[in-house]
Parts: sequence; structure tokens; C-alpha cells
Amino acid sequence: MISSMTGFGRGSAQTPTRRIKVEIKSLNSKQLDLSLRVPVGYREMEVALRTPVSAVLERGKVELTASVEALTASAAATVNVDLLESYKRQIEDAGARLGLPAPSDWYAILLRMPESLKTDTGEASDEDKVAMDQACREALDNLVDFRRREGRKLYYFFKEKIRGISSLLAQVDPYEAERVPKIRERLAEQLSRLQSIEYDAGRLEQEMIFYIEKLDITEEKLRLSAHLNYFLETLGGEEEYPESGQGKKLGFIAQEIGREINTLGSKSNHAGMQKIVVMMKDELEQIKEQVLNVL
Repeated sequence: MISSMTGFGRGSAQTPTRRIKVEIKSLNSKQLDLSLRVPVGYREMEVALRTPVSAVLERGKVELTASVEALTASAAATVNVDLLESYKRQIEDAGARLGLPAPSDWYAILLRMPESLKTDTGEASDEDKVAMDQACREALDNLVDFRRREGRKLYYFFKEKIRGISSLLAQVDPYEAERVPKIRERLAEQLSRLQSIEYDAGRLEQEMIFYIEKLDITEEKLRLSAHLNYFLETLGGEEEYPESGQGKKLGFIAQEIGREINTLGSKSNHAGMQKIVVMMKDELEQIKEQVLNVL
């Protein structure tokens, strides 16, 4: 079973003085692109947090946000008076330049300004660091579960699309049986119009055989069928979770499937077969769009 790169996880832990929350969200990316936002007093833990996240998530654009809530009055929020004074002065200057009246409720305006309240959680204690690690690992576990649930949806989506391409490939056979005789008939008809030209019938037959062999699609059908089976094999079983991601591998297989479909289209020389090829391409494009989300 594959996993998606898209996911979200939340974890929390608590000490006697602080409640710590960690949220991790991830989107698709070719490599691991990890950014962390942690309180100032916990900056020294960034390296310790990066290690488990990198080991577990492997790929994706990942954003980890940690927040710390004080449970004691000693670390309660305080008004940032100096900053509010600066805001008030700037608002008064702007009002004077623009000819606007002074606000009727300064408190409502100033307390909504960024960082008008400040909370000093202090330096992280050993207990806080343990709690931060626990919250991070819980968030990781929840994100991995989320990724697997999304991966299950992708798994059934891919199986449906691969079955669709296989079904379309089977529809090529009836057209293949009638295609060669029609090509021969059309070439013979065109030659019959050239009354003034003499040609060697034996040599013509050889050239016609050579031309028809170039249009033969037996190998393309076999290779396409093999690629489709390999794609399903790479998806794995419903309860199998490979140690490393399969997204890149599935992307490479999808490229090979596309090459065989394109070759079928170029060799088809038949309106019915070309219609089937277009339908195959439509199914494959949907696969390519979603395979970018696979871990």
C-alpha cells in the first residue's frame, strides 16, 4: 500500500507549568523541504526535532509549528506598553496627514495590533524538552496515519485507471485484425491509378511487407501490458507498507507507459485505434497528476 505526501498531524503534552502543542502538515515535493517554527526558548531543540521528522517523513514540503501555553500566573501574558506607544504615535501621525479624526476607542484598536500582548514562557526546562519531543512524535504518528489514509484512496484510484488502460488495450485487437488488409487495399488502389508507371511486382511486395512490418504494434502491446502489470506490482498489496516511498518509481513507470501509448498512436493508422489511444492518454494523465502526491 502506498502513502500520500499530503497529511496533517497534531500532538500535545503537558508539564506542571506548560502545555505544549505541535502541529505538522505536509504537501508534495521532490525532496524533503522542512521548516520549523518554535518559541524562542525552545530554539535549541530544532536539531533534535528535525532528526525524527526527517527520518519518518522522507519527502514532502513539511511545516512544523510548536506552541507553548503557560499554566501558571507567573508566565501570563502582559501588555507590551512600549510597542503600543509606538503604534499610537504612528496612527496619530497618519491621521494628521490624512485629515482623519482620532479613534474613539484606542484600547480596541491598539490591542488588536500584532504582538500587543507578550508572553514570556522562559527557557525550556528538561521536562519541557521531553514534553516537546513527545508532542512531536505524537504529531508524526498522526500525520503518518493521515498519509496512509490518503494513500489508500490513491491506491484504489490508480488500480481503477490501470484497469481502464488495460481494458482499452484489449479493444485494440479487433482493429488490429482488420488494419493490415485495409492498408494493403489502400496502397494497391493508389498504385492502380498510376497507369503509366511500370514496377516490379515482386519488389513491390517486399516493400509492402517492410512497410506493414514497421506498422506492427505487437511489441508495443506486450511492453505496455508489462508496464501496466509492473505498475500494479509496485503499488503493492492493500496491507503492505514498503520501507521506502514508491512515488518516484511509479512516476518512472508512468513515463514508460506513456511512451508505449504514444508509439501505438503513431503506428495505428486507423481512426478507431487512434480514438482508443486518446482515451488511454486521458487515463494516464490522471495517473501522472496524482502520482506526484505519492511518497
